[in-house]
Amino acid sequence: MTQVKTRNVQRLSTGIPPLDTVLGGGLPVGSLTVLSGVPGTGKTILAQQICFNSATRKHKAVYYSTISEPPGKFIANLETFDFFDRSALVDRVEFINLGELLQASGKEGLASMMDEIVRKCVEEHPVVVVVDSAKALRDFSESERALRSAVYKFAARIAHTDTTVIFVGEYSSDEIASAPEFSLADGIVELVYEAHQPMDRRWLRVRKLRSASPLSGQHPLRISEAGITVFVRAETLDGGHLQSGAEPQGRTTIGVPGLDEMCHGGLPRGGSTLVLGPSGCGKTALALRFIVQGLEDGERCLYITFQENAAQLIRKAASFGWDLRPFLESGQLAIYHVPEGALDLDVVASVVREHLAAAPIQRMAIDSLAEMVLAARESERFPAYARALLGMLRAAGVSVLTTSETSSLGPMTDPVGGLSFLYHNVFLLRYIEQNSEVGRAVAIFKMRNSAHEKGLWRFAITDHGFQVLEKLEGVSGLLGWTVLSDSPTSEPIAPPKTRSRKRSGPDAVRPKT
Repeated sequence: MTQVKTRNVQRLSTGIPPLDTVLGGGLPVGSLTVLSGVPGTGKTILAQQICFNSATRKHKAVYYSTISEPPGKFIANLETFDFFDRSALVDRVEFINLGELLQASGKEGLASMMDEIVRKCVEEHPVVVVVDSAKALRDFSESERALRSAVYKFAARIAHTDTTVIFVGEYSSDEIASAPEFSLADGIVELVYEAHQPMDRRWLRVRKLRSASPLSGQHPLRISEAGITVFVRAETLDGGHLQSGAEPQGRTTIGVPGLDEMCHGGLPRGGSTLVLGPSGCGKTALALRFIVQGLEDGERCLYITFQENAAQLIRKAASFGWDLRPFLESGQLAIYHVPEGALDLDVVASVVREHLAAAPIQRMAIDSLAEMVLAARESERFPAYARALLGMLRAAGVSVLTTSETSSLGPMTDPVGGLSFLYHNVFLLRYIEQNSEVGRAVAIFKMRNSAHEKGLWRFAITDHGFQVLEKLEGVSGLLGWTVLSDSPTSEPIAPPKTRSRKRSGPDAVRPKT
């Protein structure tokens, strides 16, 4: 049993740290909290997990079933979860069926059940008591007024004990707004199952919690063999507490000769950089070089990828002559691959927080932002999420490079909903046509609080990775879908037979061989 004291209120830890964070420190001791939601949202699993996490021999957990499922069936279903401990039954976690008591007492069953729970709390001092399903209590009440009176008296008596009581019930959102159990409860935690492509989702929301400052919003949860896992909504957290000291000073070397010079010595340390470019233009090669340079400098790095998995990234890096395996084995590098079907924005943010909490991270790459937006299918929420994620990384002093996809042909559009303003630095990679051949060019759109080169430079992807070549002089057409030209006005194109062979525009700056 873990109890913490915040603002003179004793709180019971659920044993699920992210959930405790959402609850503002845990469940208030001596309180009545309702876990509500339609069947299949995970209410019963969560309540049972709290019981096994908090129970001790001195202060056991008591799980009362009404007329939903008998204790034997509860226990059989529990055996599939890691938190279940058969040796804890009876001595630490006690399952009691109240169905017979309720049915035998008829309309008096509600009062009898309430008296039994209060007696248990006063005499045995359990740390937590669960009633599942509390909604069944309505069947044993003469009227809504009688139910309200019984719940009020019960909550008042429980408040003077050291027991935290949890009512579990299959309530809809409309019932939460009107049922007497909720108006008298100290806390309301709603669990929801939501149809969502490509994967359905579960999440919880704290609708009410007296004597606490819970985090607002929808917080994703997952059910696995470990039980319930909660992921704190990124926007609700203040990343400032992660900052260990003053804002980093100096420059971070990208590791690409020519590009570092374009930045006048590299990227400002601890800043965020967005690399825009079409598919196949070299964004991943640049992100890998950025991370490899950090590894060579002894920095701890994190690479989040939405396309290539770890094995594929290792092979791609090896094609450029970089061996990532020793850094992965030593823990200096971590690669987190997010399959499209399993993408959840808050899961990604949670992974980042876990790595930051484990040890300081100096560099991080996200490849790519546009895929993150499309796969998550939360475009309206994404600007606030991106601001929160980047703020957390900046507070932790992480230099982050993010790639994002643009269109390969036609006018360049902003693929991330105008989020480039959130980044300190913005690079553009694009294709160019030279002598009927497709080349590549890079330009720096902005570097906040830092001078940089304003020109357009040719680059290539070689056996050694991303390499900047020469500057393109006297050309225009970078920002729009026009042919690169050295003249402010375009001239008519001559018919093929009479077209002049004289070089102009980008052809004029092509190196002679």
